[in-house]
Amino acid sequence: MSRTIWKAGTFIYPLPVVMVSCGNMEKSNIITVAWTGIINTNPAMCYISIRPERYSYQLIKENKEFVINLTNQKLAYATDWCGVKTGAKLDKFKEMNLTKEKAKFVKCPLIKESPVSIECKVKEIKELGSHHMFVAEILSIDADNQYIDKNGAFDISKCNLITYANGKYYTLGKQVGKFGFSVKKKRKNK
Repeated sequence: MSRTIWKAGTFIYPLPVVMVSCGNMEKSNIITVAWTGIINTNPAMCYISIRPERYSYQLIKENKEFVINLTNQKLAYATDWCGVKTGAKLDKFKEMNLTKEKAKFVKCPLIKESPVSIECKVKEIKELGSHHMFVAEILSIDADNQYIDKNGAFDISKCNLITYANGKYYTLGKQVGKFGFSVKKKRKNK
């Protein structure tokens, strides 16, 4: 098998693409982020990485909290738009017809149209170079009831969540397995 070699860079794809809301109910903003993920289970922790020159960076640094709002196919246009426009000059909630919803544990708003909103409290800021990483504890996961199945579990297949890869957005595909399926014992036919 032949391979092409490139210089070191960011090429771990796909990534979740999320809209991060920050500030408070009166002065808020949305920044689109693809550099995000889980970093710990107990306590539940995650991160987002943002360039310091972005408008939202200062809001998050001052308030030490943010909300990660998962995005779906319906939100793809707003997700992209919020990533290329600055909140210093525009009200992104108003411009994209998004609804602010009061959070339970943080002052910044949730995006009501998001299937899942994750309330986060900043624990540490790591200055890494072009981006600074906000390491945060997850305080609450707020899921829209339309995505909860009859057993009370979150049904990701109903969401049409989107991902980001190499400058493009994609919807998640079909399920191809589940955790542990590779080692699960096969049932014997009776």
